[in-house]
Amino acid sequence: MNSTTQTPAMLGASNPFVRGYDNLSIERLLLITYANDCPPCFRSVHDSQAYLPDDALELFPCLFCDDFAIISEDQLIPDELDERCQFTGLVRQVIYAVNGEMLSELHHVGDLYSLEEAQAMVHRLNFETGHYSRAWEISTAHLTEDALRYLEHRAGSFNTGPTGLLFEPFALRDCNGFGCKLIGTPWTDDNLVKIEGNPYSALRQEQLDAGTPEALVNVLYLAALADVRLLIFDPDAAFLDGLAIYDEIATRST
Repeated sequence: MNSTTQTPAMLGASNPFVRGYDNLSIERLLLITYANDCPPCFRSVHDSQAYLPDDALELFPCLFCDDFAIISEDQLIPDELDERCQFTGLVRQVIYAVNGEMLSELHHVGDLYSLEEAQAMVHRLNFETGHYSRAWEISTAHLTEDALRYLEHRAGSFNTGPTGLLFEPFALRDCNGFGCKLIGTPWTDDNLVKIEGNPYSALRQEQLDAGTPEALVNVLYLAALADVRLLIFDPDAAFLDGLAIYDEIATRST
């Protein structure tokens, strides 16, 4: 298939380079049952009772509203909190919800039944000893002929110097492939404003104005948005589902 011009927002909507969650967090929630014909609901315990251990929450009656719950038995409840809580229920269980971000959107990862289990899950999902899975190898079919010629020129010339565009190409002569070292990832607006002083739209325009083919700009953006640091284009590598494939290159590579 042939690619059409896409905006950065369209490109980021479905990103095949994304493979994990960022900013994992744990939230203690109360599973509450109330009126017989209503399904259970989840609420966080109010900050004033956050010190209570799990066994002082489970199977205790509570008051709750849309924002929080508060244990009502053997607890002193300020009038202003009592007035906000319009419903009464029973805490059936304490749940530790693990949440994470993907492309700056919050996602619910799973529920555990103790803080220790939730911490163990976060530990397994986090790579605390370094950054892993930040190198990708994909088919050159995801680039146009123009983009491949650009990489060949940039990687093969000793006189061009650094691109200054937050990526640096290099050649892989044994496999007729190319690589790109991505700099300053992730290429989110927030991160680029911190390190460059401008949002991604400014970087994208600078790359295009410098003659970087749009097909390459689009792929690099998706990879950098997913915090990829090393992207390899190899004619013998597999296609990455979700990326544009350019017919003439795909035909030659298969």
